[in-house]
Amino acid sequence: MRFPRLHRFARNPWVQDVALVSPLVIGSLFAVGVAYSLPQVDRVAPLLLLVSVLPLVWRRRYPLTVAGFVLGLDAAVPVLIESGVFLGITSLIALYTVGRHRAGKSVLLTGLAAGTAYSISGLITQYDPAMAASAIAPTLTGFAGPFLGLGLGQFVRLRRELKERRQREMRDEAIHGERRRIARELHDVVAHHLSVINALVGGARTVLPPESVPAREALEAAESSARQALSEMRQLLQVLRADTADGPDAATGVGASRLPELVEQSGNASLRVDGEPVPLPTAVDHAVYRVVQEALTNSRKHAPGSRAGVRVAYLSRAVEVEVLDDGSPVRTVGGGSGFGLGGMAERVALCGGRLETGPRARGGFRVYALLPLETT
Repeated sequence: MRFPRLHRFARNPWVQDVALVSPLVIGSLFAVGVAYSLPQVDRVAPLLLLVSVLPLVWRRRYPLTVAGFVLGLDAAVPVLIESGVFLGITSLIALYTVGRHRAGKSVLLTGLAAGTAYSISGLITQYDPAMAASAIAPTLTGFAGPFLGLGLGQFVRLRRELKERRQREMRDEAIHGERRRIARELHDVVAHHLSVINALVGGARTVLPPESVPAREALEAAESSARQALSEMRQLLQVLRADTADGPDAATGVGASRLPELVEQSGNASLRVDGEPVPLPTAVDHAVYRVVQEALTNSRKHAPGSRAGVRVAYLSRAVEVEVLDDGSPVRTVGGGSGFGLGGMAERVALCGGRLETGPRARGGFRVYALLPLETT
């Protein structure tokens, strides 16, 4: 698109309605001018046409109100100026708008009300008591015109909905295909390497001499972490392979209830819970766990040997998560990817919360997240 701003401007509904009504207003003003400049020319019809055109600017915002005003005025014109019934362009536009933007009973009732009004107007102006058959034509045309306009709007609406449904299905299928592809890659590459690491660590632990207690404990911790990573990887693969899921943590079972286990496994942290624990929304529950997990991981990676304190506070309408460590960051090989804090921020933002991270004044690092329990 060479002119994106012009394209967006042209697609604005208000701009489109003004562009539609402007020629009708100009034509009505011209008709009014001609009517008042020539003698013995009807002046009521051009004025009524102008009055019925102006409300069409608000046809999308108030389709039923605009249709009621325009149709009532159009049905009354033949009686007021003693001419035949004619379903004008303004009435067709109003009826089309109702069919395009409304569905169900409102469309049916609009058609019946408009058909009744036009039929009565036609009978008043065209019915001949001497000919009973003269009532058939105005009745049929009175109902045919409104339902034609409504039917056209319904057809366009249903066609648009079917197109959007096909696009949504294609998009969902593409997403599911990509998720299945990622699941295959994770299974074939990451899970395989984790299994190899687990086996190598276990083998190294078995050949250590009995006096190497610190090394043995470190290898046991690494082996336990590898097993846990494999377990969560398998659960994550189930989520990715599923057609519907509530998110990447849906089947992993992580949440605030597992924080004591997470803190104990870290080996360098303590947990404090303030307030009465309450069931948390799924997204918030997962976010609490992942924030603490990532903060403790960063603490072990960037400040080895430091101690960390985890505080979870249950407030009336939110939950607070704070992780403080007392270590000084050290330079690590490779410098890290930097995706941990970004992913943490994304999780908190999706819950409508606030995340604060940064060094502490007295040394160490602070991670603070405030997650609302209810989104407004």
